[in-house]
Amino acid sequence: MTGTSASTRLIATSALLAVRAIRRHVLRSFLTVLGIVIGVFAVVTMVTLGKGASRSVHDEVSGLGANVLTVLPGTAPGRGGGGEAPPPFKLEDVDAIRDQIGGVTAVAAQAQVSATAVFNAANWQTTVNGADNAYLDAQNWAVTAGRRFTGDEEKAGKSICLVGSTVAKNLYANQSPLGTTLRLGSISCTVVGALATRGQGGFGQDNDDAVIMPIKAVQRRLTGNREIRAIIVGADPAYDSKDIQQSIAALLRERRNIRSGKLDDFTIFDSKQIADTLASITGTLTAIVSAVAAISLLVGGIGIMNIMLVSVTERTREIGIRLAIGALGHEVMLQFLVEAVVLSCVGGLIGLVLALGASIGLSRLLDLPFVFDPLTNLTAFAFSGLIGVIFGYFPARRAASLNPIEALRHE
Repeated sequence: MTGTSASTRLIATSALLAVRAIRRHVLRSFLTVLGIVIGVFAVVTMVTLGKGASRSVHDEVSGLGANVLTVLPGTAPGRGGGGEAPPPFKLEDVDAIRDQIGGVTAVAAQAQVSATAVFNAANWQTTVNGADNAYLDAQNWAVTAGRRFTGDEEKAGKSICLVGSTVAKNLYANQSPLGTTLRLGSISCTVVGALATRGQGGFGQDNDDAVIMPIKAVQRRLTGNREIRAIIVGADPAYDSKDIQQSIAALLRERRNIRSGKLDDFTIFDSKQIADTLASITGTLTAIVSAVAAISLLVGGIGIMNIMLVSVTERTREIGIRLAIGALGHEVMLQFLVEAVVLSCVGGLIGLVLALGASIGLSRLLDLPFVFDPLTNLTAFAFSGLIGVIFGYFPARRAASLNPIEALRHE
C-alpha cells in the first residue's frame, strides 16, 4: 500500500514538473504538439464524416424498402448487352413468382409513367406508378390517411389513386387531399388515400414524389399497353435473399426461354445488398483517408521527440543537480516521459475539440447526419498518449543515463 502511495506521489510530482516546464515555453510547446493536434483532428473528422456518409447511404438505399428485390428487364451496367431491347414482363410472370418461389412476402407488378398532376391552379410533375396493394406490402409503405385499394377496384382498374407526401405538399398545401379529384395528364382520378413519408431513396430520388393507381388503370389510360417494367418482391428476412434471387432468376430464365450459356435479359437488385456494398465502399475510403491523416500523428511524435531531446540538452545541469542530491534514474526518466505524454495528451484534447466543431459544421454543410462515435474519440486520444510514450522514451532514457558529475560540469 505504501509503495502504491509513493508511486502515485511520484507520478503526481512528475506531472506537476511537466506542466511547469511546458508553461515556461508555451509557444514552443504549442508548436511541438501541433502535429498531434492536426493528426487527431484529421483522423477523427474523417472517421466521423465517413460514418455519417455510410449512415446517409444506408438510409437512402433503405428508402427503397428493407429486404426488397426489384426485377427489371435488361442487363445491369457493365454486363454487355446492346442489340434488341429485352421484352417486358407479363402478369403471368408475377403470378409465377408469387406461387412458386419460397420466402417471398409480397409480389407486385409495376407500370410507370411520368405525368403532370393538376389540382385547381396548382400543378406538379410527378411519377405515376401502376400497382396494387402488394406493392405497398412489399415495401412496407403505410397509408396514413384514407384507405388502400379494394380488390374490386384493382380488378376493374378504377380511376382512383394514392398520393405521396411530396405531391400532397405541392398541390394541396394544408388541405387534405382525400376525396378530391386529381388530374394526371389527360385523365382524372379520385384521391382515396395519402401515403406515409419515406424520404429520400437510392441515388437521391424522392420516394414521396409519386402517385399510385391500380395498374390496370395506368396500363389502359396512360401507357396504352400491358407492359410491366418492374416486379417488386418483398423478401422474408428469415430467408437468404441470395437464394431467393437465384430461384427467381432460374424461374424467369425458364419462362423467358433463355438458353443455357446465355446471359440473363433481366436484372435483380437487392436493396439490402446495395446498402451493404455502398456502406462497405464508403468505409474503405474512410479508412484509407484516415490512414493518410494518421501520418501526421507520427510526424507530431517525431516533433515531440526532437523537442524533448533539446529539452534534455538545455536542462542537463538541472538533471545533474537532481541526480547529485539523491534522485534516482527512473525518477528522472519518469519526469521527462510524463512531460512528453502530457504534451501529447494536451494536443490530443485540442484536436478532439477542433474535430467535434469541424465535424458538426461539415456535416451540416454536406447535408450528412452527424454520427458521434465515443470509441473513435477515445481511441484517438489514447493513441495520442501512446505517441507521447513511444517518442518520449528515448529522450527520457537519455536524461536518466546522464552522469551526475558530467551533467554538473555542463554549461
